[in-house]
Amino acid sequence: MKALVVVDYQVDFVNGALGFPGAEKLEPLILAKIADCRKSGGQVIFTLDTHGENYLETAEGKKLPVPHCIKGTPGHALYGKVAEAVIPGDIVIEKPAFGSLELADLLRRISPEEVELCGLVTDICVISNAIIAKAALPESRVAVDGSACATADREAHERALAVMRGVQIEGNL
Repeated sequence: MKALVVVDYQVDFVNGALGFPGAEKLEPLILAKIADCRKSGGQVIFTLDTHGENYLETAEGKKLPVPHCIKGTPGHALYGKVAEAVIPGDIVIEKPAFGSLELADLLRRISPEEVELCGLVTDICVISNAIIAKAALPESRVAVDGSACATADREAHERALAVMRGVQIEGNL
């Protein structure tokens, strides 16, 4: 079985508080990956960067003082047609940090032969969760499609892909 993890494809990362040009172009690629995963009987998992009103008082907020993905705000929601693609049986994980230990626990429990990640942003949450997935399932194939991930800084995107290759994460890196 395959698990597809759509990482933080949320309004605030596409065209909200931390949005950037080009993030919206991932939508059709992500939708195609969701459809392919479902067609093969795989499990679709969505992660949501999730913060509270006290975000600026948190460790992350002190280093990145841009309120974003505040639970209950429009920016916290999945973006566009990806939001409409969530169906019963999909798993949605709200995560308060870059990486999700809840995702690691889930992946160990469902034990897919393959985990593919896509979404935003490559050099922060995608890389964090890809490495967590590889640690949780060292014998499973963990892959990232670099064309279905993005960040505002193209060089940071490329560096993150190189790091993932170095820790034996596969895919279009």
